[in-house]
Amino acid sequence: MTQLHTTEVGTTGERVVFLHGLFGQGRNFTQVARALEPELRSLLVDLPNHGRSDWTESVDYVAVADVVAADLRAGFAADGPVHLVGHSMGGKVAMVLALRHPDLLRRLVVVDISPVLSDGESEFGHLLDSLAGLDLGAVSRRADADRLLTDPIPDERVRGFLLQNLRSEGPGWRWQANLALLRSELPTIAEFPAAELEGATFDHPTLWIAGQTSPYVRPEHAAPMRAFFPRTTQLTIKGAGHWVHSEQPESFVSALRVFLTAGTSSAESG
Repeated sequence: MTQLHTTEVGTTGERVVFLHGLFGQGRNFTQVARALEPELRSLLVDLPNHGRSDWTESVDYVAVADVVAADLRAGFAADGPVHLVGHSMGGKVAMVLALRHPDLLRRLVVVDISPVLSDGESEFGHLLDSLAGLDLGAVSRRADADRLLTDPIPDERVRGFLLQNLRSEGPGWRWQANLALLRSELPTIAEFPAAELEGATFDHPTLWIAGQTSPYVRPEHAAPMRAFFPRTTQLTIKGAGHWVHSEQPESFVSALRVFLTAGTSSAESG
């Protein structure tokens, strides 16, 4: 069984689980989770092949969703259903989990991704190739890695996000994320297993958050989204691209607080 590393933030309020995107870690949502206290307490999950969770031999959204569901049943959701928030790749995991294990969830938030084939494979392939091509032997401190990645990845914010995956180990450095697998499985990561989920629906409230300047949520995606999630409400956050939670954190936190504290368990149990 794939073991997941998780971190809890807060001790009171409704329970909410966060699933990060490609290259991410649960801790990417730490500031969001702290901002949601005390109304909500959070579980930050490192998905397989990321952070401190186990590596796997392949990428399969159904398998990953089932692993997360089993972890929740045994722990954070043992006392009843929880809320789930997933960004990008984590949003696809969250959608699959909601469709396969609806009893585990009260409300679902999908952040800047759709239940369709995602564009951007070449962009993410370039980022993975850039990280894998970094000569770790030439890195004595994190600033060296940042300097060496400046040409292939000129965006300072993106570099900083990616370099959170770099860990010192003894005298050297290593990548925490399973770069080789993620690169080889990028076509699978871009997909959504719609055929395996045909006919499934999640009938609880769902908030679909899009970044205003991001290409990952388009008007033509609304039909498949509502086919799987008929109680979907869409929100577009102004001034945000794909990394909504880091680019517009106040708007993101406000949207989560309103949506996740709006319902009651009795209203959503039917």
